[in-house]
Amino acid sequence: MTRADEILAEPIVAPVLRANALPKPQLLSVEEAKALDIPRLTDLFKAHLNPGQFHFMKLLGFHKVKIERAEGMHYIDQNGRKILDFFGGFGSLAFGHNHPRILAARQRFQDEKRHEIGMAFMSQYASALAYNLAQCSPGELDMVFLGSSGSEAMESAIKLAERAAGPRKPKIVYAENSFHGKTKGVLSVTDGQLYRGEFKLVDNALRVPFGDIDAVDRLFRADPSIGAIVLETVQGGGGIIQAPAEYWQKLRALCDRHGVLWVADEVQCGFGRTGRFYAFEHYGVVPDITALAKSLGGGKAAVGAMIAKRDVYMKAYGTPKTAMIHAMATFGGIGEASVTAIEAVNVLYDEHLIDNSAEMGTYLLDRLKVLQAKYPKIIKDVRGLGLMVGLEFHDFSQTLPMVLRPVVSVLDDKLKGSLSGFVGALLLRDYDTLVAFTEYNRNVIRLEPPLIAERVHVDHFVDSLDDLLGRGIVAIVKDFVKSQMG
Repeated sequence: MTRADEILAEPIVAPVLRANALPKPQLLSVEEAKALDIPRLTDLFKAHLNPGQFHFMKLLGFHKVKIERAEGMHYIDQNGRKILDFFGGFGSLAFGHNHPRILAARQRFQDEKRHEIGMAFMSQYASALAYNLAQCSPGELDMVFLGSSGSEAMESAIKLAERAAGPRKPKIVYAENSFHGKTKGVLSVTDGQLYRGEFKLVDNALRVPFGDIDAVDRLFRADPSIGAIVLETVQGGGGIIQAPAEYWQKLRALCDRHGVLWVADEVQCGFGRTGRFYAFEHYGVVPDITALAKSLGGGKAAVGAMIAKRDVYMKAYGTPKTAMIHAMATFGGIGEASVTAIEAVNVLYDEHLIDNSAEMGTYLLDRLKVLQAKYPKIIKDVRGLGLMVGLEFHDFSQTLPMVLRPVVSVLDDKLKGSLSGFVGALLLRDYDTLVAFTEYNRNVIRLEPPLIAERVHVDHFVDSLDDLLGRGIVAIVKDFVKSQMG
């Protein structure tokens, strides 16, 4: 046994407190936190986290649920009820909850007491993860920045684009109804007044309609100071919105012609979600910079990554003088998070989850389109790619009997999102199924189940929705009102 092994084998002894030691505050232990009941949990959430958010949780009935554990496709609540997860943490749970291989990789890392912070030395874990991401990325996307969130990955992406484009091309184009994060930099290219609030944002951002290549062409021609365009390949917050293949192909050509860098935000739609590793791969084009997060952490770690073409990266940070301008932060590439992501990438391919996403996504869309034909006055549209699906309801007035429509139509804007909220609340209460919503089009239910989903899970969801919509709108409203009174 080496001296290092002897040191690691020595028992850890708690220090003896001195008589004048600082008093310990009244803290909750891990076991006490686990044992919190709903009334006490409610008090703590409202007092110390987000009292305004609690209003919406209560409206949907989510405040009655305390999750005790989660496994595979399901949450398990305080009553032992299994809740089918078709929300998927906005795409963060590609592997479902607590995938055994990912748990095992993390446990081995802990048992072997491997290092976490790699700031002073090269990290074999961060390096291996960067290599894996380069292997998964098409074209010349092979330089990687590691962070802890999608916002951080996108921050690094737009900073890289701005530096690589140079001081003569400082402007960045973004799309209507975009969502790229809530941190200060990417908030300037996030098209939502709710999130923008009254923050002072940067003034070098220009907006275009999503999917309108002529608008992009006109803007590029009119303003040679544009250096980058940042777009979600599939808009999540916008309501699961896609642009046609020719849009992306023409965009690539326009960017090349005008010397504009294309940043593809794949934080939500990437990592196998749409049936390809990146959503842009469906269209046979490659951006200059892209970003991943969400499921990259295997559902157990917070990991984000920016992946760029080498020549773009080197323009921005390729010399010793510039290398540290935007180097990884303290927790970028942290050991256990990197190991988790390494295993996640391997599981994604070993278990053929990208293929399963394509197959189950097609099955889900087909079944929902049958439902749309059955309830044409309720379901306005069904759209998506892979297991990233949007189910859009008509405005509330359009779902009512003809005699009521003129009266209620004046309230449609205020009632927007009410039907999706009613349906989401009743799916949870009566059918043990969790769904999500979208930021900008509140009439849309967002479906991003884990990529491990099987036909039985899709059937449960669609059959439940069919049964619920079969009650009729009036009954759905009455049932929801009763749920609020209970």
